[in-house]
Amino acid sequence: QVQLVESGGGLVQAGGSLRLSCAASGRSFNRHVMGWFRQGPGKDREFLAAINWTGTTYYADSVKGRFTVSRDNAKNTLYLEMNSLNSEDTAVYYCAAKINAFRGLAYYTGRGSYDYWGQGTQVTVSS
Repeated sequence: QVQLVESGGGLVQAGGSLRLSCAASGRSFNRHVMGWFRQGPGKDREFLAAINWTGTTYYADSVKGRFTVSRDNAKNTLYLEMNSLNSEDTAVYYCAAKINAFRGLAYYTGRGSYDYWGQGTQVTVSS
């Protein structure tokens, strides 16, 4: 079992920045692929970024250059740094874990690719 708890969401003005965290507990964090998704009002859950245990990253085109995913394996924590936020970024943000992941990161962009999910943290961008 893996437990994931997101934090760091909140209200931010357009153009601002926010850093989300995802604390993982349970099984060893090191061999997981970790991902970030979001779900806006009335929208499907959308892939944002993934990172493997070596720090290799993969991003959705919609956030490439604005969002940065990172992880601290010693702290079992995943991060998402978000810059130049706009109203379209308003959503609930989720982290997810895929244990024993051995494929390339581009494989892990679908909801069904992940084994565990956090409860989500709300990000609201005011214009």
